[in-house]
Amino acid sequence: MRQLHAGGGHAVVIAGAGPTGLMLAGELALGGADVAIVERRTSQGLVGQRAGGLHSRTIEVLDQRGIADRFLAAGQVAQVAGFAQIRLDISDFPTPHPYGLALWQGDIERILADWVTELGVPIYRGTEVRGLRQHDGGVDIELSDGRTTRADYLVGCDGGRSVIRKAAGIGFPGWDPTTSYLIALAEVADEPPWGIRRDAVGIHGFSRQDDGPVRIMVTERQLRSSAGEPTLADLRAAVAAVYGSDFGIHTPTSIARFTDVTRQASAYRSGRVLLAGDAAHIHHPAGGQGLNTGVQDAVNLGWKLAQVVNGVSPPSLLDTYHDERHPVGARVLHTTLAQIALLRTDDRTAALHDTMSELLGMDEPRKRLAAQMSGLDIRYDCGDGHPLLGRRMPDLHLDSGTGRRVFTLLHEARPVLLSFGGAPRVSGWTDRVRSVPAGFTGTWELPVLGAVEAAAAVLIRPDGHVAWVGDESAAGLTETLTTWFGPARAPG
Repeated sequence: MRQLHAGGGHAVVIAGAGPTGLMLAGELALGGADVAIVERRTSQGLVGQRAGGLHSRTIEVLDQRGIADRFLAAGQVAQVAGFAQIRLDISDFPTPHPYGLALWQGDIERILADWVTELGVPIYRGTEVRGLRQHDGGVDIELSDGRTTRADYLVGCDGGRSVIRKAAGIGFPGWDPTTSYLIALAEVADEPPWGIRRDAVGIHGFSRQDDGPVRIMVTERQLRSSAGEPTLADLRAAVAAVYGSDFGIHTPTSIARFTDVTRQASAYRSGRVLLAGDAAHIHHPAGGQGLNTGVQDAVNLGWKLAQVVNGVSPPSLLDTYHDERHPVGARVLHTTLAQIALLRTDDRTAALHDTMSELLGMDEPRKRLAAQMSGLDIRYDCGDGHPLLGRRMPDLHLDSGTGRRVFTLLHEARPVLLSFGGAPRVSGWTDRVRSVPAGFTGTWELPVLGAVEAAAAVLIRPDGHVAWVGDESAAGLTETLTTWFGPARAPG
């Protein structure tokens, strides 16, 4: 087991080796930053049920790094987008991945950990952050073994009960839980009724994959948000209260409790401390957006933080992380609250659910909400003008003779200036921005918006979002380059 050196440390320390922390570590490594992860678990193994899939935009960002095939090979392609259990088909969306991926979080973490290891990022296991102190020179980090290490920046990816968030004094406002649920993997002596059941208590279900243990989810009759770790007796009692039998549940592999508590950090940055993933936002798992939102937090933050620690950009660039991702997280929370309201089991809500199902069967409502749930409609504020500004760059197939795609140009997590005609001059940024002349004769198309006007040139950020759209005049390009990628440098 690798040990984190006391005293001098790494430029960036990430607390937590979940999907968000691992993705962020990979992004920082690609950006040339000295980064390390501290993780309380002694192995990457994950006990129990967690998130179960990736949405389309998350697969896209993995494709942008050249690793999507690893996940696709391990999971099952499926239409996973939905709203309050209303299926939303995205098979007609303009994306190389018009689908989701059924893949358990344990497998997602394993694949990400392998990638991060290949990039040379150390993961210090059996170690966690217990406290911190910020100062002008960095962050002094108190470790669980009593030692202290120092980093330029500390990122809390340590979950909903984040020690980092609390130690940094960042608020976590939101809504208290109203309902609690038990999820478990266990054996049963008697065969249960398979599938989903809805009743006056809530939603419940039994399922099994192959010959593995039975997956159980049951809504508890009374909220038990602070009742400690659930036991086998708790699980049997909750199942019997709903089904009239506990079906001889025995030999549990895991039992966990979750609620519909909904909260968001008031700030994603406090000086040299930043938050991402569940440390920044928690909510009910309806819609499956939690893990996906965290991974996309990491892709937004990674290149910015790498530029700051490498002296390319000023620390103020990190404020754009909160400015861009906090509204996205707030919208996820709002959408999740709406889904929970729509999943109530009384007759009036059931009637409303039927009406929503009918509406979402129509093309325009389906596309609008499906783009939101799959993450394909996210737009950051990069100014007004062309519809591409702030949105994900379409994965155009460039120069058909070479087979290049836009996403392949982003594998190194570097910004790309893509020119379809005369190339704008970027002489002061050639050390940071890759300039690529290209040809494309097809249609430029975005989810929901449809076809948009072709651009003569686009500046694509490392996260795949468009920062500038222009023509041969290159008006505004110098200002945009300076804003996102630091001031110009003299050649050599």
